[in-house]
Amino acid sequence: MNEALYTTITDALVENGYVIISNALTGTLSQNLLTLAKKSKNFKRAGISTRKKINSNTRRDKILWLSHDNGVQSEFLDFADGLKEYFNRELFTCITYFESHFALYEDGDFYATHYDAFKNSVNRIITIVYYLNEEWDEKSGGELVMYDDDMKFVTKVMPLANTLVVFLSDKFPHEVLPAKRKRYSIAGWFRVDKI
Repeated sequence: MNEALYTTITDALVENGYVIISNALTGTLSQNLLTLAKKSKNFKRAGISTRKKINSNTRRDKILWLSHDNGVQSEFLDFADGLKEYFNRELFTCITYFESHFALYEDGDFYATHYDAFKNSVNRIITIVYYLNEEWDEKSGGELVMYDDDMKFVTKVMPLANTLVVFLSDKFPHEVLPAKRKRYSIAGWFRVDKI
């Protein structure tokens, strides 16, 4: 079922380095993930870098790591595992694992411009962002803004439910603009380093 989607994503990464897909998976999956995220009381302030240092001037979101639960989290992670295998087969990426978390941005929360991986580093190579927010508009804020290596604007993405963004982690600095209300997403990374 996902083979055509995997092909679309892979072809776009080769050609442009990123892709944005509306109605990417199923509306039911994004709704169920949103319900699960809203019920959780275990979100924690996100840190920066491997030291997990809290810096409110850089980011203010809260996160909750995903794990296989034989339910809705597993459904999303199975999709990602299939994409990992497809990348390895078609692009010879040697991805070893995928990590991901729910991200919660409350009113005023943001994430300043950053890369998900340093250039030429061997860790995160491909980033995924999957949005869970229904009835979102520009007044709600929280858009993802992507730039190129020269910090020239590439695109702005509204965090609408069932929108999937995939990009090369070391090629696109990006930021999350301040949210004006609660904003939910999943952020994930395909990695080539050891667990």
